[in-house]
Amino acid sequence: MTTTRDGASYEVAVRAESALGEGPTWDPATGRLLWIDILNSRLNGYDPATGRRTLRRGEQHVGAVKPRAGGGLVLNLRDGIGLLDPDDTFRWLRHEPVPGRRGNDAAVAPDGALWAGTMRYDEATGGGTLSRVTGDGTAELVLDDVTVSNGTGWSPDGRLMYYIDTPTRRIDVFDHDADTGRVTGRRPLAEVEDGAGFPDGLTVDAEGCVWVALWDGAAVRRYTPSGALDRVIELPVPRVTACAFGGPGLTDLYITTARVGPAPAPPLAGSLLVVPGAGEGVAQPAFAG
Repeated sequence: MTTTRDGASYEVAVRAESALGEGPTWDPATGRLLWIDILNSRLNGYDPATGRRTLRRGEQHVGAVKPRAGGGLVLNLRDGIGLLDPDDTFRWLRHEPVPGRRGNDAAVAPDGALWAGTMRYDEATGGGTLSRVTGDGTAELVLDDVTVSNGTGWSPDGRLMYYIDTPTRRIDVFDHDADTGRVTGRRPLAEVEDGAGFPDGLTVDAEGCVWVALWDGAAVRRYTPSGALDRVIELPVPRVTACAFGGPGLTDLYITTARVGPAPAPPLAGSLLVVPGAGEGVAQPAFAG
């Protein structure tokens, strides 16, 4: 256990060398933390009660993995949205390959819809999208001028949606209509200053505060619902990619990191880290498909 300057203590949950570790998600049905290694097409699982780790290699790059309400997993893949059934059978929910583009971060809304982002491999400006995908595979394009679609999350009451397009350096907030799933009124919540890294994945806690991982920023930040920065957890890895609350009481903050980048990489780059007792998370819905 190592204590950071703000008093938080982080531990190494799983020592690994993920090229691009991403998308931590707590699965309450199995009591394990799910995350992915995008560039190695790997799905990872970790049970903190036993220390058991599972690994599954996919056929293409995977940007996100989330639990499904009926069991199994939903995947935001290079060529669309895929489903893994409880017996590990794979099938496509939406197969729509676009040359040079892949799925990136994704999140499940309070109504069970998957909000799935994409990006160009060359990170071309405006080459990505954000879509809302329902359980039957119906997709609605929400944003079509995105560069690197990343963190998405909702306030505890479901009335606000937070979103990150990484190169903008902003954490944006929308008004969210829980009945229709529509978002309106996009506006900045906070902006990451030059030299502090780029906002990547995010999660929202029970107080409505937004925790944001900083790529090339070696930290996770917490912003209040008004956009004020009130906490910084510094980490020994520059490329911090995403964070999520997990554990039986949703009090432990799990943090994914990336090894890809300038060599030599720091020793813990690519590992899954955890800050025990960091706060209180909100139970995340499963995908309704």
